[in-house]
Amino acid sequence: MHSRYSPRKHGEWLSVKWNYIRLLTVTGAGVIGFTLLGAYALACSYIYLVPSLPSVESMRNVELQVPLRVYTRSGALIAQIGEQRRIPVTYDQIPDLVKHAFLAAEDERFFEHHGIDYFGVVRAAVIDVVSGDKTQGASTITMQAARNMFLSLDKTARRKLQETFVTYRMEHEFTKQEIFGLYLNVIFFGQRAYGVAAAAEAFFGKTLDKLDVAEAATIAGLPKAPSRYNPIVDPQAATSRRAYVLRRMRELGYIDPATADAANKEPMEARAHAPLFEVEAPYVAEMARLELRQRFGPSAESAGYKVYTTIDGRLQGDANRAVRVGLIEYDRRHGWRGPAGHVDLPAHGTEEDYDDLVDEYAAIGNLAPAVITEVGDRDAHAYVKSIGAVQIDWDGLSWARRALKNETVGAVPKDAGQILAKGDVVYVIADNKGHAQLGQIPEAQAALVALDPNDGSIVSLVGGFDYFTNKYNRVTQARRLPGSGFKPFLYSAALEHGFTPASVILDAPIVLDGTGSEDSWRPENVERQFGGPTRMREALVHSRNLVSIRILKEIGIQAAIDYVPRFGFDPKTLPHDLTMALGTMEVTPLDLASAYAVFANGGYRVQPFFIERIEDAAGQVVWHAEPKRVCPQCEQAATTGPADQPAQAVRTADGSQGEPAPLPPQDVAPRVITAQNAYIMDDMMADVVKRGTGVRARSLGRSDIAGKTGTTNEAKDTWFNGFTPNLVTTVWVGFDQERPLGEAEEGAHTALPIWINFMGEALKGVTEQRRAMPEGIVTLRISPETGTLVSDENPNGMPEIFMADHLPTAEDAASGNQNQQAQGSGEPIF
Repeated sequence: MHSRYSPRKHGEWLSVKWNYIRLLTVTGAGVIGFTLLGAYALACSYIYLVPSLPSVESMRNVELQVPLRVYTRSGALIAQIGEQRRIPVTYDQIPDLVKHAFLAAEDERFFEHHGIDYFGVVRAAVIDVVSGDKTQGASTITMQAARNMFLSLDKTARRKLQETFVTYRMEHEFTKQEIFGLYLNVIFFGQRAYGVAAAAEAFFGKTLDKLDVAEAATIAGLPKAPSRYNPIVDPQAATSRRAYVLRRMRELGYIDPATADAANKEPMEARAHAPLFEVEAPYVAEMARLELRQRFGPSAESAGYKVYTTIDGRLQGDANRAVRVGLIEYDRRHGWRGPAGHVDLPAHGTEEDYDDLVDEYAAIGNLAPAVITEVGDRDAHAYVKSIGAVQIDWDGLSWARRALKNETVGAVPKDAGQILAKGDVVYVIADNKGHAQLGQIPEAQAALVALDPNDGSIVSLVGGFDYFTNKYNRVTQARRLPGSGFKPFLYSAALEHGFTPASVILDAPIVLDGTGSEDSWRPENVERQFGGPTRMREALVHSRNLVSIRILKEIGIQAAIDYVPRFGFDPKTLPHDLTMALGTMEVTPLDLASAYAVFANGGYRVQPFFIERIEDAAGQVVWHAEPKRVCPQCEQAATTGPADQPAQAVRTADGSQGEPAPLPPQDVAPRVITAQNAYIMDDMMADVVKRGTGVRARSLGRSDIAGKTGTTNEAKDTWFNGFTPNLVTTVWVGFDQERPLGEAEEGAHTALPIWINFMGEALKGVTEQRRAMPEGIVTLRISPETGTLVSDENPNGMPEIFMADHLPTAEDAASGNQNQQAQGSGEPIF
């Protein structure tokens, strides 16, 4: 019996077998051929594209666009300035929670693959083929870092190849930690935020270590499509994306199900946040920006420079509060101008509804916008934006007398309904305990600058009520009339020209500089009262205009013009007439503060400065200040005048007691007035505070304060310039568009309260330090009426200080009191 399988069938089976072998061989050869061809094409592509790829060296030396950062002298952040918000952080500074959120959202296998996730590529390719669109991407974290750092965002084959080659380089030249850290610093999140730290700040107003799970997941979901998933623009889309990230974090074991569920239930509370800062000094930040551009060019703003200023963070905060409180108090004296707006309240309004109603109103200074929700008899309830519900009691309302025309105010209100109505949008000063006071945006402005008279370093500077509504820096840009604040410099010139604090000058009406009655100048004292014969000390204490004019006439206008520039005044700005005695030149508050520093430091001229040092992105110091410093020990023992130069400079090596170390002469501030002149002026201005126009400053309870008020004609500019041996502070109050501040307003009522509030805080814990009397000063007894010398036994005598080389005699003073005449007017001077 024959088998079913004949020899022919066996041959056929062998033939099929060889066909399979041949097919596999051909297929394998084809695959190898295509692989070699692909490799050849890839090699050719690499050779072609390599000139356009970043070198390893350039990749390692890449410079991020990092904003300019401005700090106080102690390192507290004042501002970040730049088009891109970026806060560089190292890998170790990034919390694990944030790392896990990004791994779950973007590249779970990042620490396993070598830059290209082939499983992800296949998955994305399949989905793209099925959908017929390029909806999926397979970019790893390394590829995204390469693209964002070194390449364009074009979706072309050329860019994809470049991305592949750069990714390969990065994986071989950097550690995984370095790549991950780089990625989290360069990726774009929206809201101008580049890098995860900037994103945390921009969306949640937090640092990275303060983010919770829901916030970390929200931020991790943004790089895929920053505009689509922006939680501020589209909270619903952002919430959906957050849910995906949380689910992936749970699946990968980074969080447990309970944590994921809790985070999913949290409302989306992201909102736009300005860059965080530790000290509020925006005027200083802008000064720093302009200085940096001038030194290093416009690109310096994004080159990562760090500017360390001379600002003291504590004093800056005190200055901000003092200026705002002072302006609000002044503004209240001039009446309530009404609400900022009015809205219709919903029947059952929620906090979100109220927020929307006041959304167009921004916080200004320490004033927050609010909507009145209920008006009682002597109180009101309001909703304050970003704070919540508050109550305004009668003590926060009763000041609001209606502002009338001609700078007058109406009657005292009897109830809250005369002031407010339901739906009014107002500004309030609110605390976090549910209490508030009614306020309004002041129309007047103020400036405050404080500096150390020993080297000129500016420790605090406030250029106005609110920088963000008006960037005009009145400390450095507003040139205004100093008024009576100029008198101390004239009196210093008088001491140099033979006057003494006991010199008697006539305080009486005077008519000057006119050829006819209509052209004549008839200056007056502020009080429109006259004191008759007045000692020079008393004239300064009570700011007598007519005495100052007669002093200037006596020493001569040109002599005064030659003298006062030693305080830093520009001689070109000084008027060549007797109005100079009343301070009719234009100066900035900074000019005046630095001029008063000469009195505070004993007679030396220091230049004001506000930048201590500048560091580049690598932390290298590229510039530092070299101020000239006051050094009394550096002078020769026989120093007699401003022309003398220090023979030897000495200082303590570390600020402690011990052998002094030499200070180079070029670092020593020049003496511009004698120590005797400075001491007498200090002493007379101390009397201004003790019993003169600055007497309110006695509330500080200190004996080492001196200063001078300043008020111009019609009170368009009001000042107080005061100092201790280690701190000079100038305050100005006025309107930007010059107009009177109002009847009875003067430096003692407007600027001095701000000065007191600031200095009261600045001097807390600071030991009183009266300046030691220098050699060449003697104390003698004089008659308070005539200024003549009297014997020690005279019960009516009083002590007065004089320069040892300029002592009055009884005969000279008595005859001078009767006979000396004013030049050119027929009016007596003494």
